[in-house]
Amino acid sequence: MAKVVKKVTKSLGQLRTQSVGVSAIETSPLRPAYVLKTPPCKNACPNETDIREILTTISWTEDLNKSYDESFARAWEILTEKNPLPSVCGRVCPHPCEGDCNRGHKDGAVGINSIERFLGDYALEKGFKFKKISEESYPQKIAVVGSGPAGLSCAYQLARRGYSVTVYEALSKPGGMLRYGIPNYRLPEEILDKEISRIQELGVEIRCGQRVGTDLSYDALQSKYDAIFVAIGAHKGKLLGIPDEDAVNVFTGTGFLNEVNSGKKVEVGDKVVVIGGGDTAIDAARVSRRLGADVTILYRRTKNEMPAIPEEVMGAEEEGVKIRFLAAPVEFEKEGNFIKRIKCQEMTLGEPDQSGRRRPVPVPDSYFYVETTAVIAAVSQEPDFSGLNFLRESDDWIKVDDGMSTKIDKT
Repeated sequence: MAKVVKKVTKSLGQLRTQSVGVSAIETSPLRPAYVLKTPPCKNACPNETDIREILTTISWTEDLNKSYDESFARAWEILTEKNPLPSVCGRVCPHPCEGDCNRGHKDGAVGINSIERFLGDYALEKGFKFKKISEESYPQKIAVVGSGPAGLSCAYQLARRGYSVTVYEALSKPGGMLRYGIPNYRLPEEILDKEISRIQELGVEIRCGQRVGTDLSYDALQSKYDAIFVAIGAHKGKLLGIPDEDAVNVFTGTGFLNEVNSGKKVEVGDKVVVIGGGDTAIDAARVSRRLGADVTILYRRTKNEMPAIPEEVMGAEEEGVKIRFLAAPVEFEKEGNFIKRIKCQEMTLGEPDQSGRRRPVPVPDSYFYVETTAVIAAVSQEPDFSGLNFLRESDDWIKVDDGMSTKIDKT
């Protein structure tokens, strides 16, 4: 953005004026001053990726007499300054950057997410490796609890700066929700494995099958490491608070996806009802459809309020998933250990709630019933604090100060 505010100490040219009483040619002391602002796309990115610099690097290839291979390599380096998982994010990121892209006010947003995926896959194809920022090695040892995207990113940034990093993962393979919470059709396992391996090549050690707090005490980590980064994710799905939801055919969204991604045989029958409107709900619905079931999603608001990625919602509908909007479950009908039917109620939208979305309000005497062979509650999730309850205060999540440190020593 430019505005005329800058005074100059020497003549940079002449300015013609037609002001009364002023000579026809006069030197102006003012010149446009460039005011640097963060592009809206970068501002919307949780990683603050320098999107403009990446796009500029590629678009100026021919003007700078460079090859596209050179430009792609440099663009990948800029991208991975903040994000070590571009192939992963290029597939699963909800790309808020595109929602704030300036081009959206003209013709259409730049396909930033597709560019990220291309650069990530290009780097894997060419065998690009991460480079350390410093050849100096520091004596401090760091433990990272959890190998999801936060844990892996932390380990990556520390390792490239010369620190010794060990990652502790409770599950059998690294990746966290990337591996166990996202279906393989969206994120192929081999892509995730390759990007994790590249982080390990920096010297990061990943120890799987070790749950801190149960298999390994937190005190042991504190005695062995100089600092601990807690990145346990939110693997624990929440249920609905409806009686009889302990039936054997009721799953949480994250629990269902975990079982499928772990290779377990999951029986859902031929009529699956998914409750929720986020990405986990859509993923669970599409996986159930692939298992051969007729799938209905119940969502208590309208399509405009759905937090799921629009492209994923469209994909679900194209695959035959039915979505009933403005509907919510109120009661389960149980036979033996199984839910056979769900009593539902129609909703209307009232005033906005804390999320900014209009609050669903039950419509009196608007009950209807849905037959089901499996119920998947994908309404919310939270961290599993098993063995780590001391990290949080009251019933809240982990409390941190402005420097992201907790009250626990070294954490």
